[in-house]
Amino acid sequence: MRVLGIESSCDETGVAVYDSDRGLRAHALYSQVELHAEYGGVVPELASRDHVRKLLPLIRQTLAESGMSLDEIDGVAYTAGPGLVGALLVGAGVARALAWALEVPAVGVHHMEGHLLAPLMRIEGGTTMQAPPAPPFVALLVSGGHTQLVHVEAIGRYRLLGETLDDAAGEAFDKTAKLMGLPYPGGPQLARLAGAGRSGTFRFARPMTDRPGLDFSFSGLKTQVLLAWQRSDGSDATRADVARGFEEAVVETLVIKCLRAVEAAGVDTVVVAGGVGANLRLRAALDEAMARRGGRACFPPPALCTDNGAMIAFAGALRLGAGEHADAAVRVQPRWDMTELPEIAA
Repeated sequence: MRVLGIESSCDETGVAVYDSDRGLRAHALYSQVELHAEYGGVVPELASRDHVRKLLPLIRQTLAESGMSLDEIDGVAYTAGPGLVGALLVGAGVARALAWALEVPAVGVHHMEGHLLAPLMRIEGGTTMQAPPAPPFVALLVSGGHTQLVHVEAIGRYRLLGETLDDAAGEAFDKTAKLMGLPYPGGPQLARLAGAGRSGTFRFARPMTDRPGLDFSFSGLKTQVLLAWQRSDGSDATRADVARGFEEAVVETLVIKCLRAVEAAGVDTVVVAGGVGANLRLRAALDEAMARRGGRACFPPPALCTDNGAMIAFAGALRLGAGEHADAAVRVQPRWDMTELPEIAA
């Protein structure tokens, strides 16, 4: 099955073509970072308008790169939620219109399921990893909007083990970067800055690791960093040291909780997905920690960690292949619990 995937949940427009027989054929992504930079965050109405402007050209570009035409598409998948309602409606409206015109089925995909399944995706000419994981495994979904640990018992059968009680990890990166004077979007810049910092110069708490449980909390860590930065000399070297201390605290917290989760679930594999999954320190630390216990950590390629159309096309191909499809109505769910999804028959 050849599926056109559309991602428009927030401020990135993603389009991809996934072929169930050959893997990912092509994908393209347009980021609105420059558009929202002067506001210091995403402006929902501007995001929606930019999706309208960019979506059709990206579809044409992706089809051309895949070597396919529209009439070769067997189905259309789109992000139906969670996300910004206006942005979701743009993608859903275009997807439903295309499916109707082509007389092919369409399916709405859960954004976080797309992230979760990304490490299982085959790329044309190879795979995202030597041996893509098969359920059961634990997934760490870690991004600007979500930090969750999920027991993946089967594709579509998910059990929430723990989640953040306040800021998501990616959100904490962005907010911490902002309070330290880094420009928007601050999270990736803070991670780069941390690479120049000295380990151990600043040591911050590993939130909620001193008690049982799998929930997270990063708001207090953010406050600790603010106080340390305000009391410092404000130099560039100190800024890098503070960034290093913050990143180490987040990474160690995530690793500790992942190890607890795989033990609680009785599995030996953890899959990491979402934008923070591209963080090099997290990848190295979790790889090492899982190897020590005889397990493994699996990540998508960094380019597929952030929001993208490829993960939506792949998740959509799985659900369309299982016989799921949406009716002609354009429906989105800005809030959507992933545990409500139906299991995909093996």
